[in-house]
Amino acid sequence: MTTGLDPTVTPDGSTSSGQGLRRKRRRPYALYESIPTKHYVSIALISFAALLALWSAASYGGWVQNLFLPTPTQVWQSAVTWASDGTMWDDVRISVTRILLGFVLSTVVAVPVGVLMGVNKRIEAAVEPPVDFIRYMPAVAFIPLTLIWFGTTETQKIVILFIGVFFQEVLLIMDNVKNVPRPFVDMAYTLGIGQVKTIMKVVVPSSLPGIVDTLRICMGWAWTYLVVVELVGANSGLGFRIQSAQRYLDTPQILIGIVVIGILGLGFDFAFKAIYRWSFPYLSPQGR
Repeated sequence: MTTGLDPTVTPDGSTSSGQGLRRKRRRPYALYESIPTKHYVSIALISFAALLALWSAASYGGWVQNLFLPTPTQVWQSAVTWASDGTMWDDVRISVTRILLGFVLSTVVAVPVGVLMGVNKRIEAAVEPPVDFIRYMPAVAFIPLTLIWFGTTETQKIVILFIGVFFQEVLLIMDNVKNVPRPFVDMAYTLGIGQVKTIMKVVVPSSLPGIVDTLRICMGWAWTYLVVVELVGANSGLGFRIQSAQRYLDTPQILIGIVVIGILGLGFDFAFKAIYRWSFPYLSPQGR
């Protein structure tokens, strides 16, 4: 008769007494080993603290002149001034609105096109070559042309966001769909399910976790292109505010603009991760 405390032989030839002891002997740096959420958060906070300490040492210690790298105090004072006059919130609202409009428009088109490319080789052959061709053209190269077409309107900014995100997004979604196991589709055919229902009931649900992760990555690209657009052809938004500060060598304002963009981007990233965990709990490990 054995108990939970009886020694058992492990793959490396050593013995352990029960599940509790085996858990204690896990290697902390083993490949793909999950960690508790509290450990994940602690490590992340330490990383940010180390970055802040390095910045403080460089700026307060005089390693770098404040003209080139302002102190955290100077940046904080600039943030307070920017927030108190209300322009920060207007810039944030305008930039976030542009991001959402451009990203949603790109996604609404990219998802169905990417799904069809992933399930049908003829559609892939017709769409992928021109998509690949345009994908290698820098989106910023289209800014002069779109300014001629649309002027400095919101439409011009949405078009640049679409160009910057869509052609990357659609190919990634196509790859997500191609990764659906073929036996799933064959089983649907065996059950007499038609092609359209197979796509809707089998292909899309199976590829949806990958698609959500793809959208999270593409959101980061959208922020990059938004800032570029606002630096060139805008009179409002976070990118415009950074450009305006550059003209007056107001480095605290430049840096706080960059920090706000980073905070907003991180917020969107966490939102996508929360959606992923909520939608696909069976794919989310207990730890991190």
